[in-house]
Amino acid sequence: MLEQSATNIDEEVLNQDLSSAYGVLAGKADKEAVLHFTTERAQWVAYETWHPNQSGKWLPDGGYELRFPYHHAIELILDLCRYGPDVEVIAPAELRGQVAERLRQAVNIYEKSND
Repeated sequence: MLEQSATNIDEEVLNQDLSSAYGVLAGKADKEAVLHFTTERAQWVAYETWHPNQSGKWLPDGGYELRFPYHHAIELILDLCRYGPDVEVIAPAELRGQVAERLRQAVNIYEKSND
């Protein structure tokens, strides 16, 4: 038990701070992910809800561009890695680099096991 009373926070304020970004580690969104999915994966991704404030569009090659806000990249990186070569992070550059590094680490495991 604490000696001081709890602070009441307006539900709208909580939603803005805690649910404006992607994933369970949400927080206040301060970045936007821009993802391009291949034609093969687009037919499913286009109908999924990744975030309530997402936007998407079909690309001329039959792929799909998905945009949504996020704050913490950890969960997003793991989710993107499961798509392997079927997704490319277009922006931001930091997220693109983090996904690329995670995939490199996975490849290194498989290359070491062939020695």
